[in-house]
Amino acid sequence: MEINFEKSPNLALIFELDLNVKRIIQEIEIHFNTEISETTLLFFDEIQNCPKAIMALRYFYEDMPQIPVIAAGSLLEFVLQNIPFPVGRVEQLEMYPMSFEEFLQAQGTEILIKKINEPIQVLSETIESKIYQELLNYFWVGGMPECVHYFVGNKNYIGVRKIQDDLFYTYTQDFAKYNPIVNKDCLMDIFNKIPASIGNQIIYSKLSERFSGPTIKKGVEVLSLAKIIKPIENVSVARLPFSVSGKQFKLQFLDIGLLLAISKVSYENLFAQKNLNVLFSGSWAEQFAAQQLVCNHSKTLKYWARTNKNSNAEVDYVIEIMPK
Repeated sequence: MEINFEKSPNLALIFELDLNVKRIIQEIEIHFNTEISETTLLFFDEIQNCPKAIMALRYFYEDMPQIPVIAAGSLLEFVLQNIPFPVGRVEQLEMYPMSFEEFLQAQGTEILIKKINEPIQVLSETIESKIYQELLNYFWVGGMPECVHYFVGNKNYIGVRKIQDDLFYTYTQDFAKYNPIVNKDCLMDIFNKIPASIGNQIIYSKLSERFSGPTIKKGVEVLSLAKIIKPIENVSVARLPFSVSGKQFKLQFLDIGLLLAISKVSYENLFAQKNLNVLFSGSWAEQFAAQQLVCNHSKTLKYWARTNKNSNAEVDYVIEIMPK
């Protein structure tokens, strides 16, 4: 049973009286004219629009554990700053855009996946060409579920770009919701600098010419909380745990398909090139690698670069793996 607090905001009133889950269940049953039992999965969607429902999750766990409950939403980090979260009673799962392997799975190309996962070997030109074509497809489509679903069913590149443009518009319209935490114009400045920032070491002052360093830093923190970008710190690798080294950092964007969309990369330019590293100076390769590492390992990415003047020694990504 789905309760979408964005489509049906009036349902939030069920949670306003108190957090008695037996009463809440009864009112939901009356509203939907459906009995709720152990075989019913309660799905609270867009739960950020009903903070009391977030608070009620604790009592579903404690008082009616036989009723399975799943909740999903966006910008939850901002809501949770103002309400108590039921730590230890709610299992959290962060969703990422689909990885390249999941993109191939969605297309039913399990045999190709098996080949890619085999030990490194010399591939025939036919297999190499097939993998490269699918990699180009993934660069264009990315891993956002709606984009992948549309592409698998339609194989229409222009249609995918339309969905990405709509997502881009939605993200920028949401910037107004972050006031008064940070100025939405500062967020737009940062957002517009992302394509040129991927793969490069940057400092806060390079992300906007109109705002101060502290304001820009707050903007980066807000976009990071919203999962649109992920700051990657420069660390010392001399010992574990890693320690931050220097003021410079890198940025990873949410999704490579959306990144190409906001960069206004055309279909013709992407698929006509034979060497992506030459076309994009390696930045898209870094975005791709970062996205796969985060998706497959759920690791916090770091990088290492020598901070001495005129030095260009660098390790693109470093992850910490604790011994089992």
